[in-house]
Amino acid sequence: MSKLTKIQFGKAVSQPGIVVILADDALASGALGTSVIEGLSGGLARAAKAGAFTGKRGSKLDLIAPGGLDLDRLIVIGLGKTAEMKGTDWMKLGGTVQAALAAAKAEHALVYLETAAGEVSADDAADFALGAVLRSHSFDTYKTKKDEDAAPSEVTLNIAGVDPKAAKKAWAVKEGLGEGVLLARDLVNEPANVLGPVEFADRAAKLEKLGVEIEILTEKEMKKLKMAALLGVAQGSVRPPRLVIMRWNGGKKDEAPVAFVGKGVVFDTGGISIKPAQGMEDMKGDMGGAAAVTGLMRALAARKAKVNAIGVIGLVENMPDGNAQRPGDIVRAMSGTTIEILNTDAEGRLVLADALWYTQDRFKPKFMIDLATLTGAVIIALGTQNAGLFSNNDDLAQRLTESGLSTGETVWRLPLSKAYDKLIDTPNADVKNTGGRTAGSITAAQFLQRFVNDVPWAHLDVAGTAMGSDKDEISQGWASGFGVRLLDELVRAHYEG
Repeated sequence: MSKLTKIQFGKAVSQPGIVVILADDALASGALGTSVIEGLSGGLARAAKAGAFTGKRGSKLDLIAPGGLDLDRLIVIGLGKTAEMKGTDWMKLGGTVQAALAAAKAEHALVYLETAAGEVSADDAADFALGAVLRSHSFDTYKTKKDEDAAPSEVTLNIAGVDPKAAKKAWAVKEGLGEGVLLARDLVNEPANVLGPVEFADRAAKLEKLGVEIEILTEKEMKKLKMAALLGVAQGSVRPPRLVIMRWNGGKKDEAPVAFVGKGVVFDTGGISIKPAQGMEDMKGDMGGAAAVTGLMRALAARKAKVNAIGVIGLVENMPDGNAQRPGDIVRAMSGTTIEILNTDAEGRLVLADALWYTQDRFKPKFMIDLATLTGAVIIALGTQNAGLFSNNDDLAQRLTESGLSTGETVWRLPLSKAYDKLIDTPNADVKNTGGRTAGSITAAQFLQRFVNDVPWAHLDVAGTAMGSDKDEISQGWASGFGVRLLDELVRAHYEG
């Protein structure tokens, strides 16, 4: 695994090497940046003109061995209109700086994090640092030969111009959040031959070191609970299923928890309804929902969140073995609901049916949110820019929408109604597991809603955002870790005591 960028907050010091300063759309910088520019031969305006640099947000002016300065490199990053900067913009800016330093093969850099308008807040500085660290992540665990021309494996950022004590305090919170995001990314990136249900459960169990209580149910315990929906998906694989329960008790002793449930299909062949060969390798990421829940629980524990939180992940492998369930089979879920299996590739909702019912029945949570790479239909509807949001509670849906806008992990609400239930009615059982091609992501959500009782609930279909999503300033890999920052913000803003 590549080493992540190290963050330091300290006083501005005079040192040779690489210095990064920020300039707005008027080419104005803060006091420290201005003092550097004053020594630059010809000033910034001349260099900016030669380099067609206008200060547009995210743009870069890279000056090697700048005249008049005792520096190897001066990198100027555009801020655009400073007054319009918000938290996610500072995070993206951190990623932009990290990319510039990686391109320069820097090992150390001094960053003057300031603007012409004044000092950057501690929270914004922490967001900047988070962006740099997230951008520095790459999944190269299995590369035995390293590119000699690649950037150094580790970069140290000394961030100056901010209150170091306040920034360190804010960073301690955001650093834990970043660790949760990167854990989710690593889990999704792992190949399925390495990360099966048992191995995934073992990874989750490591959260005990942070104070998370871990309980792992085996096939034997799930049979006693009559989880035939989940077990039916797993029965075609030689790798046994697991249900992992993670508990973070950071709130009041008797306060009802908030609950998060994740689909963890470690590999999905489609079962007997087998998928086409092309692109099937991506199905190692069909546990993106479970990865996000695990990453979230790590983030909450790392920052000692003042909330009681439950994370439940159903871990299975869907294989076309001689013992695999067949189209036409009927299973009875833990809730007692009978399900006709029309398509064994509509398996994630079967895993979630038992996991959701178990969670609401045992823990009586304030709300449940499930995350799942559930349908290709949601990608057709929303692309890779938004996760699909379905909910039986307007307040919860609104809070998720606001948290998405705040973090940049955006969601778009899609409808639920009894009219769609008709698409999953069947004369042979209480419900069938697919409604066909039309409204595919909606009928999947309608199916899940039958297993939540009256608990406020939201379903996030992250098929387009958890894996293979667009590269951006803070994520350049295949797995994004989508959902960790979104749900951490939801908890922080609305549910911590």
